[in-house]
Order: sequence, then C-alpha cells, then structure tokens
Amino acid sequence: MGILASWLSYPLTRGLSIDDPRTTALRRRILRDKAFLAQVYDEWYALIIDALPARDDVLELGSGAGFLSELLPGLITSEVFSTPNAKCVLDASRLPFSAHSLNAIVMTDVFHHIPDVRLFFHEAVRCVRPGGRVLMIEPWRTPWSEWVYTHLHHEPFLPKAKQWSLPPGQGPLSAANGALPWLVFQRDQRRFKAEFPALRNLAIKPLMPLAYLLSGGVSMRSLMPGWAYPWIRRLERTVGENRWAMFAFIVLERRST
Repeated sequence: MGILASWLSYPLTRGLSIDDPRTTALRRRILRDKAFLAQVYDEWYALIIDALPARDDVLELGSGAGFLSELLPGLITSEVFSTPNAKCVLDASRLPFSAHSLNAIVMTDVFHHIPDVRLFFHEAVRCVRPGGRVLMIEPWRTPWSEWVYTHLHHEPFLPKAKQWSLPPGQGPLSAANGALPWLVFQRDQRRFKAEFPALRNLAIKPLMPLAYLLSGGVSMRSLMPGWAYPWIRRLERTVGENRWAMFAFIVLERRST
C-alpha cells in the first residue's frame, strides 16, 4: 500500500508538508494542470457564483490554491498564511470586517479545517448583511464517503466526534475533521438552529460520489483524462448523488433582524 500510495502521489508536492505555504501555492498550479480536476472546481465555483445574492463584497476563505477570483472579479481572497493568490491573511474566527459589510462568505474545502466553527459563525452573523449568504463546498457523510475518507484519505474523518472544534496544537491545514460539516448541519442541526438562529440553512445539495475521487484531488495523480468528466458526471447523476455523495454544497442565509 505504501508503494502504491507513493506512486499515486502527485510529484509536484511530494515530500512537502500540507502546512507549508509552498504546498498551497503549488496546488493552485495542480488545479490548472489536471484537466479533470479543473472541471470539478469549475462546477463547484459555478454553484457558488449562481447562489450569491450579489457579486460585490464577497469574502473567500482559503483562496490560496483556488481560482475563483478569475471567475469573480473583486473577490476578497484570503488565506491563513501569506501566499501569492490571497489578498489578505486572516483567521476565520476573527474577521477584520465591520458589521454587515459583506454580501457573502464563500469557501471550498475549508470549513472542516476551522478550529472552532462556533467562533466563525458568530463572525459570519456579525459581518454578513441580512439576506447575505455563507456558501461552502465540503466533504459529506454517506456510507460510501465514510469508507473512502476513512481508508483512502489522509485527513481525519470522525463522524462520532462530540465536539464541533478541532484538537489544538496542529497545523492550519493538517488540523481537520472531514465529517465536521455533516456533524453541524445534519446530525446536530437542531443545536445549530438553536445556537445560531440568525443563520438559516437554505440548502444541502449532495455531490459527486466518484468525480473528485477519480480526479486524484490535489495530492494524487488523476485516474481519468479531462474528456471523461462529462461522462462521469452523467453516470453519477443517473446512479443518484444523494445516497453516495462525497461532498455537499451548503447554503446558509443571514436572516433579517
């Protein structure tokens, strides 16, 4: 298994720590080099852009490896450390924005790395205007995804975790619980509604049982050529994404007060 994992690992970032800013910068290049993976992100970004209440005053968390800013001019890009593709370095639990100054906060594969999501929610309620939104693409729990994330992925996937927070003392990206979005928005949805009544959960759209896995993500070689992407997505939709999804598109709306 070690030999196979070594062969499948993407050579550009092999040997680099996930918490090294150089890894994040290189992953942006990987997203562009891998045609199949780029189409995964194109679809994710289209979902985000279509769900925005407005296209100005939008903050993206974890922008370092992505290319959403190319599709959304004026996007406020950010990262937890300095990287060429982010305008500012910030902590999601202490956002440097005034009250009701943002139309939206968006993120892709970031929420499950936030050490204390309660602090983030408090900041989102403060910074996002009434009618504004928090949009995210995140790992999701299904029987299939739980097996994949537990056996084939390097990040922890802990659906039985009691807390919404991550253990201290880890790096900004190595700290993770891939099951965290499912914990907050599915298992503990009543608790979320009680603690954050200003945030209304508008939608949870399960996505992609196979596409991301076949793409190899940002750390593994792609198992499919770019031209195969539409065919794989057609197969996924035919089989049904709800039961087998590995990801979900989650839409929260800031209620008017």
